[in-house]
Amino acid sequence: MKNTSHMPLNGPQRFQAYLGPLFFLTGIFFLNFLVRIIPAPLLPAIEADLGVSHAQAGSLFFFISVGYFLTLLCSGFLSSKIKHKSTIVLSAVTLGLAMGCVVLSWNLWSLRGGLFLVGMTAGLYLPSAIVTLTALVHTRHWGKALAIHELAPNLGFIAAPLISEALLGLFSWRGILACLGGASVAIGLAYARFGGGGRFPGQAPNAASFKILFGEPAFWTMMALFGLGIGGTLGVYTMLPLYLITVHGMERHVANTLIGVSRISGPFMVFFAGWANDRMGPKHTLALVFLFTGSATVLLGVLSGYGITMMVFIQPILACCFSPPGFAALSAVGPKETRNVAVSLTIPMAFITGGGLIPGAIGFMGDSGIFSLGFVGLGVLIFMGFLPALLLRPPEGKVESDGSASKTDRG
Repeated sequence: MKNTSHMPLNGPQRFQAYLGPLFFLTGIFFLNFLVRIIPAPLLPAIEADLGVSHAQAGSLFFFISVGYFLTLLCSGFLSSKIKHKSTIVLSAVTLGLAMGCVVLSWNLWSLRGGLFLVGMTAGLYLPSAIVTLTALVHTRHWGKALAIHELAPNLGFIAAPLISEALLGLFSWRGILACLGGASVAIGLAYARFGGGGRFPGQAPNAASFKILFGEPAFWTMMALFGLGIGGTLGVYTMLPLYLITVHGMERHVANTLIGVSRISGPFMVFFAGWANDRMGPKHTLALVFLFTGSATVLLGVLSGYGITMMVFIQPILACCFSPPGFAALSAVGPKETRNVAVSLTIPMAFITGGGLIPGAIGFMGDSGIFSLGFVGLGVLIFMGFLPALLLRPPEGKVESDGSASKTDRG
């Protein structure tokens, strides 16, 4: 008799069967991401409270990224011991507790230390989540499933400035962060009780898995492309409020509202990107994303007046299309047993570059009086990413057509 223990949930035709677990994971990812980016619209208030410069404010995201880097690298060791579901729960709960350290910070270095802990606890989530998702969903639906999961950061980009402006009239920036920390603890405990999937161990990083991945040219290409992709989304987003306020003279509430509203198209575009990935394949989709996103990022640093307002809306529409084809391509690198290791190695370097070094560099240029040049330079780098994306050749036969973990894994 045919062994069906590794067949996808309810067959590959019924994508609706995956929606419940997908939306639960998306909710956790939303808070995981929101907590990490909400300091961006709060930077003017943080600068005024602690008396820090633009470069010092930009460095806060570097400390988040370093913490994120460290635990992403090590998350495989943990998930191999306590399984993916428990790793996801641990990430959400400890992330909420780490926010308490940020709330209690009294100077720049204590704030940096608290945000470092935020990055560390948040970094446990993504490798286990991607493996749980790709184990639940048949490979033919990966683009759509990843698009749903990527609703989280896109909704986070919308929510962060709007939540900031709505609550700053009621709370300090510390009070806002405390509320988000409590929400993260609550959703983590809810997933522990009601969440499905992920009841299988991860692959701990080891010499064998490193050898497999390091021997794949596509792995190195994806590491570079993720750095550029995150730079085009998170790197731009973190410094854009300060840029609009200091260079273009916008009021804080106007800049934050404009940035929040400009991200409303993100959830729709991420579904379009998932649809495009399922039809054109990751490499062609990624090449187009880098061409258009790079051009729009350059224009952010060049235009002014109505032009800059238009680019604030256009650039994120293009940049948010990176994640579904990016994760689909990354999930095709190496055998399925090393997927979480591939994510654990790729995403840390991408966040150090795109979410840490790039905001710091743009902030340094802002202190030097050349804020606009930071966005122009970043746009050129992103534009150049189209060529390695177009040359991407994921190894044949690495994406399994049965695509799923066992029934017990699905929970």
